[in-house]
Amino acid sequence: MLQDIITYISTLDPALIYVVLCFFAFIENILPPSPSDFVLIVGATLISNSTIGFVPILILTSIASGLGFIVMYLIGEYFGEKILRSGKLKFIKAESLEKADKFFHKYGYKIIIINRFLPGTRAVVSFFSGVHKLKPVPTFTYAALSSLLWNSLLIFLGIQLGNNLELIDKYLKEYSQIIFGILALTAFVFLVKFILNKKKNK
Repeated sequence: MLQDIITYISTLDPALIYVVLCFFAFIENILPPSPSDFVLIVGATLISNSTIGFVPILILTSIASGLGFIVMYLIGEYFGEKILRSGKLKFIKAESLEKADKFFHKYGYKIIIINRFLPGTRAVVSFFSGVHKLKPVPTFTYAALSSLLWNSLLIFLGIQLGNNLELIDKYLKEYSQIIFGILALTAFVFLVKFILNKKKNK
């Protein structure tokens, strides 16, 4: 099944594949949760089939991710203070904001560098980068660098996946059969219990 999906994707126009990968890399900071990591891994499997190249996919997705980071940064810069310090968000306490302010002022750029390795916090980091008005050029540079490092790992995993599709497909089929067997057995047990209970109640 997985091999069929990869084979189909490999028939698409490489330009379209790049656009899709860049799109998901861009929105991951704006609309979390985004399946961008999974999409990149699947896209990277095509490298072993020479449909797309390692360097283009790495550079383009890293830049796209950095641009998405900057968009969320701008939202934080222009609307962050109004949202956070308006008092309308009751679950955000003033003490927590003060601690966040101190932490971000001290470690802001370092947090950006490691932000891609912190799933679930990427949009938060980009938003607070804008709230604390970090310099946009270093912010984009560090965000793109963080994405470059993370994407290198994902692309490597994708290449390994592409080189072992038959083996992985075999394991997925065996896994599916095991799960189906467990579900069938569970359904049978519940059915037997239901019938026995019905007989007792007569």
